[in-house]
Amino acid sequence: MYRVKRQEDLNDNYKLMAYMVRRVLEDDPDVVASLANISAVINGYMDKINWVGFYLMKGGGLVLGPFQGLPACIRIQVGKGVCGTAVAEGKTQVVADVSKFPGHIACDSASKSEIVIPIYKNGEVFGVLDVDSPVLNRFGELEVKYLSEVCAHIEKIMKIDDVLPV
Repeated sequence: MYRVKRQEDLNDNYKLMAYMVRRVLEDDPDVVASLANISAVINGYMDKINWVGFYLMKGGGLVLGPFQGLPACIRIQVGKGVCGTAVAEGKTQVVADVSKFPGHIACDSASKSEIVIPIYKNGEVFGVLDVDSPVLNRFGELEVKYLSEVCAHIEKIMKIDDVLPV
């Protein structure tokens, strides 16, 4: 896979990343297999990240799903940490400095910034896409745009009914 080296290539790189995600979903919309491949695609196309993956709603909280990176927290309560806040508020969270985020859950001490985007099914949060970086203020409008596009493809194509009971 192609990893961007220059800032001016980011838009083209992220377009290719979103295209690859669509291809993964067209191959087989199985949730677990697709999320595993999507986390690998994002990991391959984004620079300066140390963790990317999914948390899925189960039993009223978030449970770790497919990811790339060091071992992570297995369960997160709604309203706790950046992921739980994204679920509670139903909106994307972009955190420039996780040390300043009240209640941040530090699964990897190297993480300095984070972006979390909710994924919906039938108007309810099904899970979140979580990306961490060892760089402060790593995520901006471009990452929000393309990672939101990735989540929109997941919502549209995946057979979410076949996975975890809510």
